Amino acid sequence: MNEPLIWERPERGNRGPRRAHSRDQITATAVAIADAEGIEAVSMRRVAQAFGTGAASLYRYVNSKDELYDLMLDAVLGEERLTPHTGNWRHDLREIAHHTRRMIRRHPWTATLTAGRPILGPNSLRSLEHALSALDGLPMDPDQKMIVVDTLLAYVRGHTMTEVAESEAMRRSGLDFAQYIQGQARYGRIVAESGLYPRLTQYWMEATVPHSPDREEQSFERGLAHVIDGVAARLPQS
Repeated sequence: MNEPLIWERPERGNRGPRRAHSRDQITATAVAIADAEGIEAVSMRRVAQAFGTGAASLYRYVNSKDELYDLMLDAVLGEERLTPHTGNWRHDLREIAHHTRRMIRRHPWTATLTAGRPILGPNSLRSLEHALSALDGLPMDPDQKMIVVDTLLAYVRGHTMTEVAESEAMRRSGLDFAQYIQGQARYGRIVAESGLYPRLTQYWMEATVPHSPDREEQSFERGLAHVIDGVAARLPQS
């Protein structure tokens, strides 16, 4: 028989010595480490060091690092209150997308962990139920509704991961936005002059979004509009 999931197990049994910490404390510490140093820095040993104890002591609270990851994801999903739906499914999907984007920008490591990971914690389930309920009243079966939500969240994760990666590259370079763009433009001219990439050259030379200071916002909004328009296009026409 499979061992009960962490969500099925009480935090502390009635037997044994009183525990010095709580799951919430351990989770908050792990989240702080991931925010500051990346998810790769999170280990049972590293978290235990923050409490001045050994890694073995944490196994009284969680059975594995994967369980700790589950607790971390669920904790950050509960940080921000879910916005009540308006009844306009387009507006409500947009709000869900922006809500998710804000969470990933606060905690970039979540984009990697949430991809393909089962969503089972209370905050995770609440968020998924909220997203599905935005589609209430639309002529879709349960499979279609879940595909819409999965597609929306996959878009948000992918776009926001790109934003975070580019911001980190700019930070490491020590350049401001204008200097960073100038460096890219210089190389872009070399590529354009080669004549090998006419479509990319047209994009670089004629597109306005890549050169705008708010390009991340514009790009996200335009891509999100395509996702939502795609959902609308598959609805039966009245």
